[in-house]
Amino acid sequence: MSERYLSFPVWCREQFGKRLYRIPLDAGMTCPNRDGTLGTKGCIFCDAGGSGDFAVHYEGQQLQLDEVPYLSCRDAGERSYIFYFQAYTNTYAPIERLRFLYSAALQDPLSAGISIATRPDCMSSEVYRLLAELKKAFPDRFIWVELGLQTMHAQTAEYIRRGYPTSVFDDCVSKLHALGIDVIAHVILGLPGESDEMVYQTIDHLNAVKIDGAKLQLLHVLAGTDLAKEYQSGAFEVLCEEHYVKLVSGCIARLRKETVIHRLTGDGPGNLLIAPQWSRHKKRVLNEIRHVLKTEDIRQGCLCYDFHDE
Repeated sequence: MSERYLSFPVWCREQFGKRLYRIPLDAGMTCPNRDGTLGTKGCIFCDAGGSGDFAVHYEGQQLQLDEVPYLSCRDAGERSYIFYFQAYTNTYAPIERLRFLYSAALQDPLSAGISIATRPDCMSSEVYRLLAELKKAFPDRFIWVELGLQTMHAQTAEYIRRGYPTSVFDDCVSKLHALGIDVIAHVILGLPGESDEMVYQTIDHLNAVKIDGAKLQLLHVLAGTDLAKEYQSGAFEVLCEEHYVKLVSGCIARLRKETVIHRLTGDGPGNLLIAPQWSRHKKRVLNEIRHVLKTEDIRQGCLCYDFHDE
């Protein structure tokens, strides 16, 4: 690996010979944390858009790129785009609707494959069977599942209203791996009450289950969330830029070198972002991370000793 970490663009070039681009989709689903099954307020950090503020409405139609907002490349050609079911919980719907939506996305000429953001407690036996069926029906397309772990720590999980124990995440990863489906875990850095060591323990947990990909997300405080009320009351402070850069660099050092790093920070909707304001300067933050990796001679996995493949 010539770079200091296995970034998503580098991995794409190795696997597909080109870069792939995500098209975030809102398929009109909801979440058990919002419809009353587990709660009505959602996770403490989640705004009304269900993490799909940049997503395009999707009902299985063939997509036209000029109608997709916030797309970083519109001329990459066929089979160069990931149809990313992003908003809310994208296995939380009747199985026939899921079959229709996933099949339509896999058949679209633009699609290289699909990535499904969901909760591990919303992965039923029907959903596993559907994914196995689609993987067989579309052998030239990939299917990934993205799971919002955020943290391995039960106390933090309760605070953010995640709604399931970490053991459910572990079981889901195991079942998806048995189907040959890659799993991408979302982790939030800077959650209230978590030390750097607690964050590193979550990274160790990802190593233990041999997660395929990771999205390391800075905690954003967004308007209209319960987290915003906590922040404005002075209950916690957000990470400063220097602390975040050092923390995410430490995560890279501890993460298995085989794990693809899909994200090192994140984009909070500009009209909703309360804090940290420095996160608006994404390019600067990424450059600072690269600088620390270079000056401190950090490479992905250099501090990962216990979870290498045998």
